[in-house]
Amino acid sequence: MNAQPDLRHQSPPGNEAPAVDWRRHLPVDWREQIVAPFDFTEHREYEMPASRILGYDADGALCYYAHSYAMTESRSDNDEDFYQVVTYGETVHAWRLRDERWLTWRVVHTGDDGDAGRGFYSLSDRPPR
Repeated sequence: MNAQPDLRHQSPPGNEAPAVDWRRHLPVDWREQIVAPFDFTEHREYEMPASRILGYDADGALCYYAHSYAMTESRSDNDEDFYQVVTYGETVHAWRLRDERWLTWRVVHTGDDGDAGRGFYSLSDRPPR
């Protein structure tokens, strides 16, 4: 089986907002410290498995950020049948805290099968890019 980064955000039907699980990976102890998003925009790359989601508070300021992408290459065991494997990828979720810092969760997918590394949290003064 090929490990794939978390790209399960679904495109919205019609004019509805994207179905975003913005609390995924948010530690319970931090939930009272974040600014909750009110509205979302989602951008998807059509040439590779990649997406970016931006969440905005009631004033229209960025308060949630997520991206996920996977770089793949073709492989073959017998030089006849080819398949795609993830060679590198990254999944990031970030939340703006009430004190204006950003709590970021990041996991990198590396190796021949795109195996997920261990996710980790960090704090910063800016959202991820």
